[in-house]
Amino acid sequence: MTKQEHNHLDQETIEKIKKDLEERKQQILDDLQDVGEKQGGEYKAKLPEYGDKPDENAQEISDYSTNIATESVLEKNLRDINNALERIEKGTYGICKYCGQPINSKRLLARPAASACVECKTKLQQSS
Repeated sequence: MTKQEHNHLDQETIEKIKKDLEERKQQILDDLQDVGEKQGGEYKAKLPEYGDKPDENAQEISDYSTNIATESVLEKNLRDINNALERIEKGTYGICKYCGQPINSKRLLARPAASACVECKTKLQQSS
């Protein structure tokens, strides 16, 4: 039995998940353009320019902090999506990276970028 047969997802479902991941990837790239500028292959949060008044400077700092946090979350999500797309291409999608067992199809449909089964993810979260 191949890994593809173990994960309980048919090829049509995997193709739908792949399409959804690619659409989400494009949305994240668009969102990253909104909060950052690409420099040397990675995004750096933009520092807004509202003016020189103290309240404008305070708003710039606040918005810049928000941009940094948003950029970080978007980049993590982008990495997760790229890794999931890579697993689809390799035929290892739907297999837990920790225990090697199939990830429940309901989990994959709810969180397509998941790389760990619920049991392993729970153990990791409890140990941290």
